[in-house]
Amino acid sequence: MARFQVGSIRVSWTGLLVLSYSLYLLIGATIFQILERAAESQNRDHFQLEKLKFLKNYSCLDGPALERFVQVILDAWEKGVNPSGNSTNPSNWDFSSSFFFAGTVITTIGYGNLSPSTVSGQVFCVFYALCGIPLNLAFLNQLGKGLTAHLGRLERSVLITGQHEQTVRILTMSSFLVMGTLMFLVFPPVIFSYVEGWTYGEGFYYAFITLSTIGFGDYVGQIQRSTTSPYTVAWLAYGSSSA
Repeated sequence: MARFQVGSIRVSWTGLLVLSYSLYLLIGATIFQILERAAESQNRDHFQLEKLKFLKNYSCLDGPALERFVQVILDAWEKGVNPSGNSTNPSNWDFSSSFFFAGTVITTIGYGNLSPSTVSGQVFCVFYALCGIPLNLAFLNQLGKGLTAHLGRLERSVLITGQHEQTVRILTMSSFLVMGTLMFLVFPPVIFSYVEGWTYGEGFYYAFITLSTIGFGDYVGQIQRSTTSPYTVAWLAYGSSSA
């Protein structure tokens, strides 16, 4: 087992890693609880108040009947059906939305806003992921090799001019980092602000959560009536693969 010396004490790398991992989780849990619990309580109180107002305005309904109706709405939402509007709402499984879902499967983002509800769809999703995730990894590997090759050619072309090697390497890596940040984290939130009606902060949050493959599902690239934005589909397909 790998160890290192701190003064007169020998410390295990594995033990230190486990301790750091646990401590990081505890710190995160504490901060998230502090930041989010009060807002959750306010939202819950607001919902209960609105429910009481609704029952007061519609005295023909009783509490249990309303609870059953709310459960129906929740069940519909979990199955990907938008409870607002009527049956003429666009399908959640049109081609663009299905393509978007396929991208979230093989990139392991998994927003959770859309999932197969049929047994055949779930079975196909399992086998599709088993084949698609390795394919995505192979694509990422090849993409990485291509970017490395371009980076190497750029370094060599600059070195020919007689520039210092270390300076060239730093400048080249910096330029790639700046370009990648602009392309995937700075410009997309601006477009999402226009296309999806989000604030820049919400667009940046969505871009980072997507590219890091966390995929909470609280923000999903959609235009009104659950129709997935074509820009979102294209950005997901290229951006998630490049992350």
